[in-house]
Order: sequence, then structure tokens, then C-alpha cells
Amino acid sequence: MSETPPNTLQYRFDGPEDAPVLILGPSLGTTWHMWDRQVPELAKQWRVFRFDLPGHGGAPAYPAGSVAELSARLLATLDALGVQRFGYAGCALGGAIGIELALRHPARLASLAVVAASPRFGTADEFRQRGVVVRTNGLDPIARTAPDRWFTGGFAAAQPAITEWAVQMVRTTDPGCYIAACEALASFDVRPELGRVGVPTLVLVGSDDQVTGPAEARTLVAGIPDARLAVVPGASHLVPVEQPAAVTDLLVHHFSTAWQQPYDTGQTALPGMPAVPVPAAAPQPAPVAEIAPAAVPEGPAGQPDRYQTGLKVRREVLGDAHVDRALAQAGEFSGDFQEFVTRYAWGEIWDRPGLDRRTRSCITLTALVAGGHLEELAFHTRAALRNGLTPDEIKEVLLQAAVYCGVPAANSAFRVAQQVIREETTPAE
Repeated sequence: MSETPPNTLQYRFDGPEDAPVLILGPSLGTTWHMWDRQVPELAKQWRVFRFDLPGHGGAPAYPAGSVAELSARLLATLDALGVQRFGYAGCALGGAIGIELALRHPARLASLAVVAASPRFGTADEFRQRGVVVRTNGLDPIARTAPDRWFTGGFAAAQPAITEWAVQMVRTTDPGCYIAACEALASFDVRPELGRVGVPTLVLVGSDDQVTGPAEARTLVAGIPDARLAVVPGASHLVPVEQPAAVTDLLVHHFSTAWQQPYDTGQTALPGMPAVPVPAAAPQPAPVAEIAPAAVPEGPAGQPDRYQTGLKVRREVLGDAHVDRALAQAGEFSGDFQEFVTRYAWGEIWDRPGLDRRTRSCITLTALVAGGHLEELAFHTRAALRNGLTPDEIKEVLLQAAVYCGVPAANSAFRVAQQVIREETTPAE
């Protein structure tokens, strides 16, 4: 296999070259091998295309920090292969990519299946916290707990080889790409847009999935106009691995019956999909306009709304829980102050392009040590970890501050920072 360019993905094909293309997208921490048990049956009818996420399965480690970027790399890969129209099935993060394609590139998608997916995966804080843990401890803690998240207890006990395969799959993932994928999930939220998904959609979930379970699946079904729900008994999050036959049957039925024809009429087909006769009397759906990504809200005279920009940056750096608590406690007396901080500190200064967030965190930590602001130092230590500083780098900042701000100030800062780092970097049991 030739070297994969930075803007494309590692892939493989199975099935007849002249068959319509069906894409299978993997979940975070897995490889295309998670679909191995589905491919023999699917490849009888479709040209099955599987891909690896960046840094997964030996793929080149070019991190992608958003679902939109992962979708763009997939489309760039397909464009290079001449594939224009396709069906798509994806699991978890792979499912998010499928929803993104349906929203932003509807003319490319013939039919959609999302497995163990959600319009929003947990909270942004949870995934950014996982990124902090990986940056500090590597992927081993995440790898060791993967079977508990992915499989039911009975399956994991009965299938030790598959359980070990799951652990090794995560353990061999590039940490930087894993962290970037966590950021992609942290920022993914399409709840207000589900009504714009215009293709037939199968929402498939394991009955015992504790990560993105039946409740999240029902949210998808309620929001997508043409969606149906399939709950697979006795399966957890990685349901294609745990219940392969049931998932295969559901996918075959869905893509056999709900594959939309190309938007052009008659015998003409788009590349990647064979021509299918369309009765002359049948009404043809109009092309769906591509939906552009949401723009930054504008203020007076077309200027960006600095409060909304600041609120977004503030949440990304400090976390939703902290910001929600600060705004809820503001009340009438200090509400104007919170708006001032959000608008100017976060919307003007933190959003400036001249310094990256890691550098701004270093400056902020030093300033807080100098001022003796230990409470703010605590949550900005958390922010520094989120912004990519390691505990060793934070230690170096505090050592530097001890020289210029004084040993007593640095002594207090070390005590506060050590406690925060211990809390933030200790893997969950």
C-alpha cells in the first residue's frame, strides 16, 4: 500500500469492482477489522470500503480534531478513487462521520446506518478529560478498560482472545491521534440539525450499551425524519463484534431496501454506483442543497459577536461544568461582570491568533502565581492540561515563577497544582 497523504485516509476494498460502494466506518480506538465479520456477506452485493482513523491500525499519524475534518479526509480519499455516491454505516465516532456527511454532503449519500451513535456523545468535559489522561499516562489505562466499555461481561469472559484483541487495538493507537479524536467527539453536537438528515437511516444499538445506549438511539430516531430503530439484545457498545450475525442481517436488509437512487434520471448513474432503471412516471427528488457549517454569530455592523465567541472559547478551555457553575452563581449583582470577562478576556484576548493556547496557559499560570490567586490557579491548571501542557511542563512553569515571583508564592502554587494534576490525570477505575 502506498503512503497515505495527510488529507486522506488509509483504506481497503472488498467485493466486486462494479458493485455500488458501501462504506464501513470504525469507532474510536478500533480499526477496520471491527467489521471483519460483516464483510463476507456485505461484499456479495456491495463494493465494501473500510477505512482507519488517523493513527489507528498503523495508519499515518496525522491528527484530525473535528468530525468535519475526518469527513473531509474521507471525501478526499473517495474523490481520488472516483467514488461519488455511496451508502455508509459507521459505529460511534464512525457514526458521527456518517451524520456529518448526511448534513453537509447529502448528494453523496445514498443511505445511512449509525451504530452505537449519538447526536452528542456525553459531555465535552468527559472527552477532554480523557485526553488529559492519555497525554499524561499514555493509552494503556484506556486500553485495559476498553473491554468493559465495549462488551457485555459474559461475552468478555467467554471470548478472551477477542478481549485481548480489543486491548491491543487501543494500545497500538497513536496517542496524539487518539487525543485529537477525543476533541472531535467533545465538539460534536448536531442535536438541532437532525431534522435535516434527508436519507433513509437505520439507528442500531446494543440493548446493554452503557456508552451510547438505547436512549441516545431514540433521540436520533426522534430527530431524523426517515429513521428506524433496531435494538440488538445481548450486546454492548461494539455490537458488530459482539453480535455479528444480527448486525449483518440488519445492514443487508436496510441497504437492500432503503438505498436511494441517484438524483439524475433514467439510466444515468454517478461514479461508484451502477445504473439502475428508474420508471419514467416515478417522481424524482430534487437535489438537496449542501448545508454550510454554522457561521460565528455576528454583532453590530457584521462584526463577530465577541460574547458568543468568548463563551465558546471559555467552555473549551475551562470546561462546561466550570462555566455553567460560574454563570449560574453570578446572579443579578455580578452578571455584568461575567459578561465582561466572557466578552473581553475570552472573546478578545484568548481568541487572538498571536499566541496558541498552550502559551497563553503558561502566561496565565505565571500571572496567577505572582498575584497569589490560588483559587483561579486551580482551575487554570486544569485548563493548562486541557490545552496540551503536560504535568512536567506545568512544573517547569512553576519553577520559573519561583525565581521571579518568589519561593513562598511558588510553594503555595505547587501545592494547589499537584492536587489538581493528581485529580485530573488519575485514570478512572
